[in-house]
Amino acid sequence: MKIYGNITGLKPGIIKRLQRLYTRKIPPQSLVSSEICDALSVISAEINRQIGIIVDRRGKIGWVVAGENHRIILPDIGRARASFARLRGLRFIHTHLNGEALTHDDLTDLRLLSFDAVAAIAVDKNGDSGAIHIAHLLPGNSENRLWEVLPPVACNDIGIDFTAFIRELESEFTRTAGRAREIKEKERAIIIFVLADRKRESAFEIAELKELCRTAGVFVEDTVVQFRGESDRSYVIGKGKLEDVVLRGMQKGVDLLIFSCNLTPSQVRAIGNFTELRVIDRTQLILDIFAQRARSSDGKLQVELAQLRYALPRLIEKDTALSRLTGGIGGRGPGETKLEISRRRARDRIKLLEREIERISRQRMEQRKRRREKGIPVASLIGYTNAGKSTLFNTLTRSSVLVEDKLFATLDPTSRRLRLPDGRDVILTDTVGFIRDIPEDLMAAFRATFEELNEASVLVHVVDASNPDAGEHIESVKRILSELGLAGVKTLLVLNKTDLIDENEIELRKREFQGIPMSALSRGGAADLLDAIRGQLPT
Repeated sequence: MKIYGNITGLKPGIIKRLQRLYTRKIPPQSLVSSEICDALSVISAEINRQIGIIVDRRGKIGWVVAGENHRIILPDIGRARASFARLRGLRFIHTHLNGEALTHDDLTDLRLLSFDAVAAIAVDKNGDSGAIHIAHLLPGNSENRLWEVLPPVACNDIGIDFTAFIRELESEFTRTAGRAREIKEKERAIIIFVLADRKRESAFEIAELKELCRTAGVFVEDTVVQFRGESDRSYVIGKGKLEDVVLRGMQKGVDLLIFSCNLTPSQVRAIGNFTELRVIDRTQLILDIFAQRARSSDGKLQVELAQLRYALPRLIEKDTALSRLTGGIGGRGPGETKLEISRRRARDRIKLLEREIERISRQRMEQRKRRREKGIPVASLIGYTNAGKSTLFNTLTRSSVLVEDKLFATLDPTSRRLRLPDGRDVILTDTVGFIRDIPEDLMAAFRATFEELNEASVLVHVVDASNPDAGEHIESVKRILSELGLAGVKTLLVLNKTDLIDENEIELRKREFQGIPMSALSRGGAADLLDAIRGQLPT
């Protein structure tokens, strides 16, 4: 079997002695035998290089690794497991020529590769083995410690029943994972923020991403905030920080990492190659919520188009190692790769969906034309997601559209005729909610839906007055209206959910935002709102 590492310059006799290590076996209950310690130490001192072995739980040596004087590079034994309920089932024992304890690289290998243990044997100039330094990982704990470094001992005095030790350690990890599974039918995630300025207020962004996770059915296990001037090109938060996050996630039994920023295709690939935990960004999370919420055929088409537009560049950027020539009947000829087929199919599907959505847009244009011919004005409910637009719609029109205390409960626009106090009729439309930094692909895909707002005589901007971030919500909606070219349309601001705040707070909000206070649930303020809508309609 081959020795991993650089064996250039090693004498044939040394290579044979290294190869003979493959035939040696360590008793399963022992971390390492004193005979193996001595063999590694003698060879290491003789060639003035670090030597290591990777051993499975049966005591069989699977890899012999030849390093350099100050470091040792491990073979690719696969990425870390997505679940931390079990360890790798391998331990790594190697030599240190200068008597040093476990290094940062050693502990990095321990945590990233989920080794059962990592050990370093201190070797003197004569090839004698001194103290052995041992470390193992820890399950989730109140001190947030990632590993335990044991006191150094002599190789012949380790005194650990390694089989029993690992069994007990894994049972602790299993108990931790069991507690994580108590939250049923929910994926568990760590959400990650990168902020450029320590003074920047991040509470709003964190609260919003947590609410998106709740809507998507994801339980947020932990939140990581890193302050840095700019995102790391490959790993967003830097490789060292990502190592900590991945291990923390494995400790807590999470399923995925969610980044608040949009990841580039190369970042998705780099982070995906770094861990088997699933990695998504805020855009993917929003798209997933839309996919869960889409009910009508129109809505499903628009969501699929947004997802494909988002996925296409990531198909393009996938590792070329994924490309394999297709074979068999119909797969021969020019040698089109599977990746190329995926890209072509995605582009073809995008073109088909774009044609369908264009057809939907024309149909809605005809509906709006007929509506204009009848002379019935339109009032459209807009606002930040979960502001209570659908509840207000049901209250005013006595309808029963879906209402949930979740983001994006409404995707498909709904219209009903509403009679105002003066006897005039108006078409009231409930629309999809807005959100800060709405993904461009989503904006483009829902063009046919947003076009409905172009026909509105008045926009009724519904705000959750009980939300402490109401001001940020209002500004976000204004920015989106500007992007849609609707900044000049008459707008009424409605301070909804006043039943959740006291009178003093209502007055403060009213003065601050110059809005109409009301409660969609209790109909309080409905008459004032209808009068205000009537006053904004063309005569």
